[in-house]
Amino acid sequence: MSEAVREATRKGRPEFRNIHITDITMKYRQPPAAIVSILHRISGFVMFLMLPFLLYLLQESLRSEISYAHFAGIVDNPFAKLILLGLSWAYLHHFTAGIRHLFMDNHLALDKDAAQKTARWVLVISLALTVLVGLKLFGVF
Repeated sequence: MSEAVREATRKGRPEFRNIHITDITMKYRQPPAAIVSILHRISGFVMFLMLPFLLYLLQESLRSEISYAHFAGIVDNPFAKLILLGLSWAYLHHFTAGIRHLFMDNHLALDKDAAQKTARWVLVISLALTVLVGLKLFGVF
């Protein structure tokens, strides 16, 4: 063996470690399109998980006036209002991101600048609508 080969085997191979979730979330700044995409998946998953529970609540509230009054009392709880606000955000974000995807399916806003701009609009519109729902839910108007 030559001296260069011996030197390379003595040093060993470089060690590469897996990237941890904190590396992704803390070190790297995600573009708005990536944030919207991740939130779109999360909001869809949350709505999918909560759908049976919401359908059960709807079914029980439609049984009689007494059951409706019972569930109306539950919704007056601030913790229940926060859960409803979170579900409202999930729906509104998923809806606005879905409209963005429809535009992209029609080959509109596919270049980088337009995709980032529409992603920012999705974030702004969904949060603004969620604030309006929250204000209505907590009795401001």
